[in-house]
This record gives sequence, C-alpha cells and structure tokens, in this order.
Amino acid sequence: MLARILRWNLVTKAEYILVDKMRENIETAREWIPDWAAESGFSVRRVEKDQFLLFNQVRDIRVHLECADVFDFIRTNSASADLLIAHAFLDLLPIPESLPELLTLTKHLAWLTVNFDGATELEPTIDAALDEKIEQIYHATMNTRPTGGDSRAGRHLFSYLRKAGAEVLAAGPSDWVVYSTNGKYPADEAYFLNFILHFFEESLTGHAELDEVEFADWLKERRTQIERGELTYIAHQLDFLVRV
Repeated sequence: MLARILRWNLVTKAEYILVDKMRENIETAREWIPDWAAESGFSVRRVEKDQFLLFNQVRDIRVHLECADVFDFIRTNSASADLLIAHAFLDLLPIPESLPELLTLTKHLAWLTVNFDGATELEPTIDAALDEKIEQIYHATMNTRPTGGDSRAGRHLFSYLRKAGAEVLAAGPSDWVVYSTNGKYPADEAYFLNFILHFFEESLTGHAELDEVEFADWLKERRTQIERGELTYIAHQLDFLVRV
C-alpha cells in the first residue's frame, strides 16, 4: 500500500507506520521497501533497523515498521493518525465489536479495502453441485475462525461502521478477477491461484461434510486447470472510505 500511495502521488510529506504481527512480513518489508524506493528514484536513509526515510526533490516520507498485533499496538499507540489504512484485513477480525477500538487509530479518515463479501467463483465448472457445496462450506469456515471473521463483511460494514460512529463517504467493489490470456497467465497469477487453492485445502481437508477422496480429486483438477492456463477466479469484495 505504501508503494501504491507513492506511485499515485497521494502524499508529499508523511509519517507512515506499517503494522503486521507476522515477523516474516516485517523482515521482507525491511529489505523490499528500501530496494523498491531506490529503484523508483527515491533516496533512502535508514535511521534505525525498522525506520528509514524515503525522499526526493518533492517528497519526504518517514517509514516505521512495527511487528505487533494491531490490538497490542492500539494499547501502546499515543497519537491517532490522519489516515488509517486497513487492507484485506477487516474480514479477518471479530466484527462489529472490534471496530470502535480499531477506529481509535485515526482522528479523521479510514480507508478500508478488499473486504470479502460472500462470493467466490471458480471456472470452468467441475461438478456444479460439488463446486457449490465446497464454496458454501469454505465461506462457513470464515465465520467460525477462533480469531474472528465474516464471509459477508463487505455488506455488513455499512451498518457496522455507522454503529461504530463512522460516516461512510464512499464505497465500491474491489473484486478480484484472475484469468489467463491465450492459455497463459501474464504475471504471478498462477502462484496466486495455487495459494487460493491452498486456503481451500487448509480450511476444508478432513471436513465432516466433504468426501475426502472427492475433495482431493477436486483440488487436483483445479491445479491441473492452472497448469493448463484454464482456471478463472473471481472474488467479490468492497472498499470503504469513512470519516470518524
């Protein structure tokens, strides 16, 4: 998101704090962001291990990396930001109860992106009844995670945000539509699609409502479709811009 914001010329001077509880993500960011910035024409100065400056003639961005669970970060955070960005995140939380606490991170705006909204489509069809059953059970697992989650977070956020004291300024779809061209995936789509199937496998293997062999065969055929450049994946999601 930081790279996107800089590519889109949305800020000229900013302090940007990235929070992620997965240490490997922080370690990747520690190396990737300075490399990306240098390749993109920025000067880079590392202030501390997880703090550096990105600057050029018109921009001055101070970046902090915080390896922490977001709610632990909230408890130690002393100042609210002008903008909170929660990217592909809210549908993993226990909502609506976590929203008021999360929104304390901003004193003005929150940009809440890629909130899953209950539709997963994989084409071509293997077996219509089986495809639908797997999709429904997969969505149901999102609603029963110990850490929280909502397979229809997108549509529910309209009322949840209002109840949390936020005004919805804008909302719209941010669907993923992943497909091949002439039987080839032009970039990293095959990797991405295999990772999506990994989520299915991880969530549904051993599920009481699925035949183990039938599900294994389904996964094998979907992976073969990726190898042949045939698989198309669509996921419906919603973005929000809100004022707190």
